[in-house]
Amino acid sequence: MGPQKTIPQTATRQAPAWTAGELADPHANADKPTKIRLMFGAIARSYDLNNRLHSFGRDQAWRRAGVRAARVQPGDTILDVACGTGDLTHEFARSRADAVIGLDFVPEMLEIARAKQRAIDPALRGKVTYMQGDAMQLPFEDACIDVVSIAFGIRNVADPRAALAEFHRVLRPGGRLVILEFDTPRFAPARWASNLYTNRIMPLTATLVSRDRSGAYRYLPRSVASFLDGDALAGAISEAGFQDVATRRLTMGVCACHSATRPE
Repeated sequence: MGPQKTIPQTATRQAPAWTAGELADPHANADKPTKIRLMFGAIARSYDLNNRLHSFGRDQAWRRAGVRAARVQPGDTILDVACGTGDLTHEFARSRADAVIGLDFVPEMLEIARAKQRAIDPALRGKVTYMQGDAMQLPFEDACIDVVSIAFGIRNVADPRAALAEFHRVLRPGGRLVILEFDTPRFAPARWASNLYTNRIMPLTATLVSRDRSGAYRYLPRSVASFLDGDALAGAISEAGFQDVATRRLTMGVCACHSATRPE
């Protein structure tokens, strides 16, 4: 890949990435990829802290559940799409996989992921490779990956169905797909509490922690509310050609872990 342009931090903080009107349905915005890149570039340095604080530490447990759902085998090659700062990538490195590739759209996120890579166990460090790329145009040959994962990133892709088709293309027959994504709890009291927290409390406190001006934490609840729910996402996975589609709801349904297999 050619040299990537890094967006200066000062530029990312000059103005909100989203107007109030655009947040009604951010997935319909034609300029969504540019906005996503600016927004995540702006919050990259506080991203891990906000994840821990505002999931009450559950984000790490959700990622471990994703690794278990992948049924990693010795010698597997794993592609972690929308890897962000590398938390799931490094969790996969602790498995029996032979190689783990973390791919992300945002250079600032990859910068932090690579810094964290230097701090992990040297025996695991060599398993991990990071690269910038687009989930809808994966830079890999057909049928060369054993596991594809994407954690809390499928809703940020401009065309999620195009990304699912790419995941299917690069997986070997029998390869596994794992998607972690936020969902709405089905139990009414849990749904009420989740909506209050996600829509009212978290955007304020996360913005304060990150000192963000991009609107990232106003985008997050709207991006969840206007995206496919868990059942619809499972249906899209099936429509992309996957089989054995299963959904496990975590933490009272706040998070859904979807797993599937490319047919032999």
